[in-house]
Amino acid sequence: MLTQAIQHALNKQIAMEASSSQAYLAMASWAEVQPGLDGVTNFFYQQSDEERVHMLKLIRYVNERGGFALVPALPQPVVTFQSLKRVFEDFLKHEMGVSESINELVGLTLQERDFATHNFLQWYVSEQLEEEALARMLNDKLELVGDDKGGIYLFDKDIMLFRSQSAPGSKNA
Repeated sequence: MLTQAIQHALNKQIAMEASSSQAYLAMASWAEVQPGLDGVTNFFYQQSDEERVHMLKLIRYVNERGGFALVPALPQPVVTFQSLKRVFEDFLKHEMGVSESINELVGLTLQERDFATHNFLQWYVSEQLEEEALARMLNDKLELVGDDKGGIYLFDKDIMLFRSQSAPGSKNA
């Protein structure tokens, strides 16, 4: 059984994962109407799907532990961006915020001595390490490219390869 404090914190995390899914969906939509950003578009559609899966995993966990998972109302995410660089800066900031939230939740589970939830959340801790590393790497790549159209073309073409390079067990992870 979940304590009220843990249930409340998990429901906050559910809302954060849902918000992440919406934010990345908005980034995908923005990229889709920009010329030549098919790779970035697909990347953010995939990111959005992943965040939704993270949310669903939390919902099921809360309900299975005797709590009640709340489906959150979501505010409108940012839908326009000044540049591709800004999209990826926002992506990194967002992932850092999710990591901070997960870390606070893990700390609460220790304080409440909820070791089952602590164990469950370790997957999210590992996932956030990967997501932050990926976001940093992509920002570094865009910093190298600058405004060079050829570089942006190659970045867009290779973005899904960057994703697989940051996966656990890869030589670059």
